Amino acid sequence: MTAPDRNSMDRESPDSHAGELPSQSGEAGFTALQSESPDSLASLLARLHDALPQAGVTLRTNPGPAAQHSLLVEPTHLTEVCRFLRDTPDMAFDFLSNVTGVDWPDPAKADTVAVPAEGEANASASGFLEVIYHLYSTTRRVGPLVLRARTADRGDNAKIPSLVAIYRSAEFQEREIFDLFGVEFTGHPDLRRILMWDEFTDHPMRKDYVAPDDYEYEPTPHDAVLEKAKRHYPA
Repeated sequence: MTAPDRNSMDRESPDSHAGELPSQSGEAGFTALQSESPDSLASLLARLHDALPQAGVTLRTNPGPAAQHSLLVEPTHLTEVCRFLRDTPDMAFDFLSNVTGVDWPDPAKADTVAVPAEGEANASASGFLEVIYHLYSTTRRVGPLVLRARTADRGDNAKIPSLVAIYRSAEFQEREIFDLFGVEFTGHPDLRRILMWDEFTDHPMRKDYVAPDDYEYEPTPHDAVLEKAKRHYPA
């Protein structure tokens, strides 16, 4: 599939950590963000700090075998960071390939996967939802660049700005995260459920989600599902 040029809706109205990082394997046909190249996360982070010092972007390292490090972005500055990454000619991260969500009821666990630099604040004391973005430059064949944004909590403030106006490919993926995790993407043009039915009132990918045992939408319950459903059958 050919990636759209810019993948943008707003074209007409424009509105890390020092030191070496382990190498990453790039996707087929793309160059990974290597620490020894000008496309390293450390170099990119320094440029973000110079251009958008208020954005509060920090490097998060991943200790796993993939060593896929990422940049943590304050939600209030997410759109300006992404617009800068897309519109700066020698960066040109013009394609958002993937958006996914993670539920962190225990915030300390988030910092074992995306480790903050020494001296930087750890995750907040309360749980939060995290949205993760994979960006590519189709013109420079570089990526993925992984961004993270975290909600203030798992309740009324579970909000992240929508990126649909910058990357059109975010539209259905943000709807899926809204549906399954309950993240409200502010500014989304059509934020509604995409997998669950409209009357559904919960978010099945939350870690504290409890599946119902009546299975009213299961036409032929069987095995363990049938045993649960029998509790609701007439005697």
